[in-house]
Amino acid sequence: MRSLTKKLVSFVKKEDGPTAVEYAVMLALIVVVCIAAISALGKNANNTFSKVGSAVNQ
Repeated sequence: MRSLTKKLVSFVKKEDGPTAVEYAVMLALIVVVCIAAISALGKNANNTFSKVGSAVNQ
């Protein structure tokens, strides 16, 4: 029983779990920002190409 208690205490004291969670949250935020940036750039590029295409057709 004492061995199990020692393992449990050492597991709680370790900081590997919270560190992994922090990295996962940071990665999720980075992915969200990248998707938003790509979406905004795609819309701007589409508008620009549409204007150029309209100008060329005239």
